[in-house]
Amino acid sequence: MTTPDTQRPRAGSDILRTALRRNVGAMAWGTVLMGLYQAGETAFPIALGLIVEHTMRHRSPEALGVSVAALAVIITTVSLSWRFGMRILQKANTTEAHRWRVRVAGAGLQPVAGDVDLKSGEVLTIATEDADQTADIIEVVPLLISSLVAVLIAAVALGLADVRLGLLVIVGTVAILSVLSVMSKRIGSSTREQQARVARAGAKVADLIIGLRPLHGFGGNHAAFRAYRRVSTDAKRQSVTVARVGGVYAGTALALNAVLAAAVTLTAGWLAFEGRINIGELVMAVGLAQFIMEPLKLFSEMPKYVMIARASAERMALVLTAPPVTTPGTERPARGAGLEVDCVRHGTLRKVRFRVAAGEFVAVAAYQPRAAADLAAVLALNVPPDAYEGTVRVGGRDLADLAVEAVREHLLVNPYDGEIFAGTLRSNIDPSGTSRTVSEAVEASMLTDVVALHREGLDYAVRDRGANLSGGQRQRLSLARALAADTDVLVLRDPTTAVDAVTEQLIARGVAELRRGRTTLVITSSPALLDAADRVLVLDDGVVTAEDTHRRLLATDEEYRLAVTR
Repeated sequence: MTTPDTQRPRAGSDILRTALRRNVGAMAWGTVLMGLYQAGETAFPIALGLIVEHTMRHRSPEALGVSVAALAVIITTVSLSWRFGMRILQKANTTEAHRWRVRVAGAGLQPVAGDVDLKSGEVLTIATEDADQTADIIEVVPLLISSLVAVLIAAVALGLADVRLGLLVIVGTVAILSVLSVMSKRIGSSTREQQARVARAGAKVADLIIGLRPLHGFGGNHAAFRAYRRVSTDAKRQSVTVARVGGVYAGTALALNAVLAAAVTLTAGWLAFEGRINIGELVMAVGLAQFIMEPLKLFSEMPKYVMIARASAERMALVLTAPPVTTPGTERPARGAGLEVDCVRHGTLRKVRFRVAAGEFVAVAAYQPRAAADLAAVLALNVPPDAYEGTVRVGGRDLADLAVEAVREHLLVNPYDGEIFAGTLRSNIDPSGTSRTVSEAVEASMLTDVVALHREGLDYAVRDRGANLSGGQRQRLSLARALAADTDVLVLRDPTTAVDAVTEQLIARGVAELRRGRTTLVITSSPALLDAADRVLVLDDGVVTAEDTHRRLLATDEEYRLAVTR
């Protein structure tokens, strides 16, 4: 049975409802304490008015002492209720933001439908900023209710002094909120557009960082920088627009609140001058007029925060509601599984057919890079089975019938541009800390020189995206991670393009030795890896055109020899 925490929300409003429902207890306590805080704040000017009136009538030291004690109780209540109320709400806010970050990150790691055009940088922005802003709704609602409590208490207290004062507060509050609710809709639409543009800029800079070295190689870095500058400028302009709209909103709210406070003060003064309220009630009215600006300000800002939270929730829904690239099955392949590609047609592939027996080491020499990419995408489940013709089988079972977890457990497709994460060499090789073949993977991938180069060894700190490693070191680190996973079926795509020929030869021998008895498919043009394979499949013009050992193909196939020798 699916629990509410694992159900996929359908829209941004559902995400907000889920966040509110999950934190009802914390919000209830927070509302009580923040309501107590606002009530205490409101009680302070009321108490001052009563003290002034009582003291002027009785003029006794005992009454003054009781009044001072009452003020002390009010101040203590205000301090403690704010302290513990905000602690509860901020803890719930932080916890809820963490939950949504994990949900968005988890969904971002799964393939999504092609019609959701979100890159990794955009998903990162959604998982951070949007998750935080969505969780703010947990604080917004209690603060909204507590501010309403303060306004109602002030209106009742002023109404007891004179009905006109109470009605002035109520009518003025309704008018202010009506004006600001209209303005908050503009903020919501502007914020959604800003978040989208900032996310696109984040995705662009992520792509730029990844491709910076090859861009420098052929002089394309300046064009890439100009493209990023255009996207970043668009994001900046939209941010300025949002700031301008937010400034107008804040200024309007402050002006309207000040007008209402001034109206209450002047009306109270006029009523006192007419003798309709006494001095104590005048002091109370003036104090409440000054105090009421804080809850009114808070109250008037809530629509803005609600619209921002809703906009962020809608963006999270783009990730969380995106349909998976394939509807997974429930079966599991047998241990020691082989791999079979049967008449697959996708992209540049035209009825590709081959079989890798269990424990066999096979290399695919793809003459066209696009065909290599299409084959790797199909095997990596980045293409849904219903989006290509033919069948892929692992352990004799169709890929479409297998559970995603089972596929990940038995089949690993390591991309040629594998991500390197901030952490250590060890955490990048064995993220889960459960691999028993880390040292063997390090040796087979020829990462030993990187480990030996630093005193920390495998605990050497790696920066985000491997910024302190060379291209060859990053590639070998990614290869070591794939080998340490020790899966039944391993597919490698161009794992040695960034290393020298001598290192490549040693890696080829190490991979063949470490993967002995395990099913391995390498998509490569490396002569060393092709020579280490049990047999080589030639993929040309989308079909397998030849099959033999590397050395026999060199001796008998002129086109193959020209394609792979270097």
